[in-house]
Amino acid sequence: MLPWSSFWEQNYFAESWAPLHAFVTNNFVRGAVSGLGIVNLAIGFSELASLFFTRGPRDILRDDTPRS
Repeated sequence: MLPWSSFWEQNYFAESWAPLHAFVTNNFVRGAVSGLGIVNLAIGFSELASLFFTRGPRDILRDDTPRS
């Protein structure tokens, strides 16, 4: 869940144990979770970009049919 939404504070596990609720609702923890999510997205997009940009034109379209 998004750490800055109201769903973040309505966590079942956090509500059942008070120290966990205090930790989870801390702004520094929310910022760390948001930062890790951004890093994860950036790495995913960079891997996707490297996949598309390293392919050559022959890899995209390959015609093996004999011509007469």
